[in-house]
Amino acid sequence: MSAPFTEIDGFIRSEDASEDEFNRLALTLFAYQYARNLPYQRLCGAQGVTSDTIRHWREIPAAPASAFKRFPLSCAPVEDCAPDRGGRVFRSSGTTGAETSRHFLDSDALAIYETSLRTGFQRAVPETASLFALMPPVQLAPDSSLSYMLHVLVGDRGGEFLWGGEMGETLRRLLDRTDGQREPLVVFGTAFALMNLFDSSPTKGFVLPKGSRVVETGGFKGRSREVSREELYGLLCERFGVSDSDCFSEYGMSELASQFYSVGILGRKVGPPWVRTRTIDPVTGTDALPGQPGLLCHYD
Repeated sequence: MSAPFTEIDGFIRSEDASEDEFNRLALTLFAYQYARNLPYQRLCGAQGVTSDTIRHWREIPAAPASAFKRFPLSCAPVEDCAPDRGGRVFRSSGTTGAETSRHFLDSDALAIYETSLRTGFQRAVPETASLFALMPPVQLAPDSSLSYMLHVLVGDRGGEFLWGGEMGETLRRLLDRTDGQREPLVVFGTAFALMNLFDSSPTKGFVLPKGSRVVETGGFKGRSREVSREELYGLLCERFGVSDSDCFSEYGMSELASQFYSVGILGRKVGPPWVRTRTIDPVTGTDALPGQPGLLCHYD
């Protein structure tokens, strides 16, 4: 994270990919998607945009998150995105309604997704020996992009999914795995899973090996008592015996193929160099003025 960064409404984008190179790749990808993704082509047409009329990535029309709920926004045939053909269909959690967003990836797109998540995690979180995930494994949550992400990282680095049964049992298994462990590790969990873990043992601490990191993904979703960010990070430091600089936050969406990370309670989300983020005026669709609230528009 030594590259210079520009802050954008709580997110920070890396500048270590040249603007010209990003623009070239973005326009090439846009032309590919415009030619092969009919629903997206229609969205562009409604805005009077074709692959021949734009010269800069900022002019590329963005699909709203709601479009992923209504249309199969895929350049590959949907049937090629089934797991038995080497693909995946990721779905959002549906916390804002019964209808969920869908992200279709065939085998080629899934390979790019795996490269993205591996590289993004390596850039954000220092190298560790193993990773323990407090969330359902991909076998129990096949539509979850987060579970798939952790499935890949656990497979690369070793570790285990700690899920199922009472949180007290999960705590015991975590203690068993870390007892006598000297190599640093990562504990990766949703905010509600971490709070349930702490509440299952309200007084006992379980210090992780020196150099370990904790990554939380946010979101209580009514599945545990909600606490402030300050209280959550205080508990992470107290219970795991780590410092604030060892606490990370990960942000992702089922519609994206990349993740943002922050460090510590005051950290800002950092995106990888192959992502650009605009803050746009929700009325005009143009860039919001400095200090003006707006919508985040990610070009991944």
